[in-house]
Amino acid sequence: MRAHGMAVRDARRTRAQAALTALALCGTLALTACNGEDEAGAAGTPASPATSAAATGTASPSAPQSSAPTKKPAPSATSAATPTATPAGTKKAPAPGSTCDHKMPISPDEVAVNRYTPEGGVHSLIIKHGNWGCAAPGADAAPFETTGKETYLNIADDARITAVTPIVASTVSQPITLQQLIDWLIAHPNQGRVFRYHLDGTGVIDSLDQQYTS
Repeated sequence: MRAHGMAVRDARRTRAQAALTALALCGTLALTACNGEDEAGAAGTPASPATSAAATGTASPSAPQSSAPTKKPAPSATSAATPTATPAGTKKAPAPGSTCDHKMPISPDEVAVNRYTPEGGVHSLIIKHGNWGCAAPGADAAPFETTGKETYLNIADDARITAVTPIVASTVSQPITLQQLIDWLIAHPNQGRVFRYHLDGTGVIDSLDQQYTS
C-alpha cells in the first residue's frame, strides 16, 4: 500500500512538471511569434513621405523652389548703329538727284523787274540783279533770288518784248508792246518778274523776254 501511494504521487508530480513545461513552451512560442510579427511589420511597412524625404535629402514636391531672377544680358557694343563720322576736309555729298548749286554767280543777262519810271524823260525799268536758286520738290521752276540794291535800265521805245503769265494769259511767250508792259508794271508794282535782256551799243535795252517762273 505504501509503495502504491508513492507511485501515485510520483505520477502526479510528473504530470505537473509536464504541464508546467508545456505552459512555459507555449509562452515562449507566443513571445517569439509576437516579436516576429513586429519585426515583419517594421520591415514591410513603407516609410512615410516625410521620412523618405528626410532620409534622401530631397525636398517635398509641394514645397516651392526659389530661384534667383535671370538677369538680362548686357547690350552688345554693336547693337546700336553709330553714325559714321565724315573725315575732316571732305565735303558732304549732295542729296540724291540734286544738281542745284547754291553758289551760282549773278546772272549777267537776267533781272527781276519791279517797277517803271519815266524820270529823265526816258523809259526806265527799276530792277534788281540776282541768280537762280533751287527748285522746291514739285515746283514748276526754280526761284530767282535777288541780291544787292535796286538799280535801273533804260529801254528803247521799239524794244522787242515777249511776256508770259501773269502779264499775259499764256505760259508760252507772247509779243507785247512797251506800253502794255508799262501798264502792267504800274498796276502790279514790285512783283519781281524775271526778264532776260539784251543791250544795244548805247546801253539801252533793245530786247526783253520774260522767263516763266510759274
